[in-house]
Amino acid sequence: MDEISTCLDSWTTFQIVNSPRQYVHIFDGTAVISLLQPTPETYDLFDDINLLSDSKIVYQGPLENVIEFFEQMGFKCPEKNGVADFLLEVIKHKLGTFV
Repeated sequence: MDEISTCLDSWTTFQIVNSPRQYVHIFDGTAVISLLQPTPETYDLFDDINLLSDSKIVYQGPLENVIEFFEQMGFKCPEKNGVADFLLEVIKHKLGTFV
């Protein structure tokens, strides 16, 4: 699924992402979904994520490890920020010198 959230509200996007998630967990499968700026609720549905910057992989792995990964690189997620917004900010504006 490629950028399925375009022109959709956050509730609809959540429902669309949640459906294949349930299928994947029941049948031990894989789904690849590309989203642009997901809400925190939709972001939390993912098990693993791949983050790209300029066609290079910046992070690939479990969702629960991504904050620790970027903290080890010197980027701390502000408490009031959503993780997806933080990751987008780091990738778009701060990683240019690291990638």
